[in-house]
Amino acid sequence: MKMKKIFSIAATSILSLSLLAACGSNSSGGSNAEGDGAKSVSLRLAHNQPEDHPVHTSLMEFSKLSEENSDGSVKVELFPNGQLGQERDVIELVKSGTLDMAKVSASALEAFDTNYAIFSLPYIFQSREHYHEVMDNSEAVKEIFQGTKDQGFVAIGWYDGGQRSIYTADKKVESPADMKGMKIRVQESPTSISMIEAMGGAPTPMSFGEVYTSLQQGVIDGAENNETALTNNKHGEVAKAYTYTEHQYVPDVLIVSTNMWDKLSEDQQKAIQDAAKASSESHKDVWQKAVEDSIKASEEMGVTFYTIDKKAFIDAAAPLHETYKAENENNAKYFDDFQSYLK
Repeated sequence: MKMKKIFSIAATSILSLSLLAACGSNSSGGSNAEGDGAKSVSLRLAHNQPEDHPVHTSLMEFSKLSEENSDGSVKVELFPNGQLGQERDVIELVKSGTLDMAKVSASALEAFDTNYAIFSLPYIFQSREHYHEVMDNSEAVKEIFQGTKDQGFVAIGWYDGGQRSIYTADKKVESPADMKGMKIRVQESPTSISMIEAMGGAPTPMSFGEVYTSLQQGVIDGAENNETALTNNKHGEVAKAYTYTEHQYVPDVLIVSTNMWDKLSEDQQKAIQDAAKASSESHKDVWQKAVEDSIKASEEMGVTFYTIDKKAFIDAAAPLHETYKAENENNAKYFDDFQSYLK
């Protein structure tokens, strides 16, 4: 374990040095922009999805709006496909101020701030509508997003990452009994690991980039993700059974380095925040269309989609809610806040 930690630190250091070499001096430098005299900035934003993924489409919209809103004084350059590392790597880079921004899963942020665990709780969101209401309006979400300032980053927006369900090579799963002994890939989140255990499976944490080969070679029996993973990441080539357990709605989160953020003018900060909000809102339609297209394309690939009665899984996961709430006062407050948006 100690050797693994040393390797992780070394890998992050190499990424940091490579990024500094590639990008030169501080990204907040540059000539004065027209208008309020604020310095022009060129910001680097990393994520791990391919360029045909709906999140990349919406991040391109975010980039365009940031430039327009700031009268050209803010430019955002995207680095997709995990070019700058996997999610844990880029979070470390943002924390250190080496990278300006990143789009990462809320589950990945749990390792840096346990308050993010709530987003990975199974069935914390009971529908897409409930999920959107909480993410757009909850005071708890705003508090969590700002709670990591002392760590070197904050969150300024979110993107719909859809619902997460179980998919396997060829097996429909209707209950925890069906998942007994099945190795299911999960994100590197303690809450997600506990969730799959409660749902009857054997959780296997691994980076997203390893999933296709692991499914193909039988290293894992299945994974859990939204429908777009079947097409954008080609998992539908090696996984033919998708069961709608709908156990999670985990948002993608847009984080920024406080080292960079504090150097921006108030107008630039507002331009970026407005761009994040607008692109998040338009992303809801982008996402829904992408899901519909993915389902159709996946069916053409031979994937079968199964709708089930989720009660057995909901009941199996219920103790995780009670454990979460009992851990501390904040957890109970956040949980109640999320549930107050149920209609």
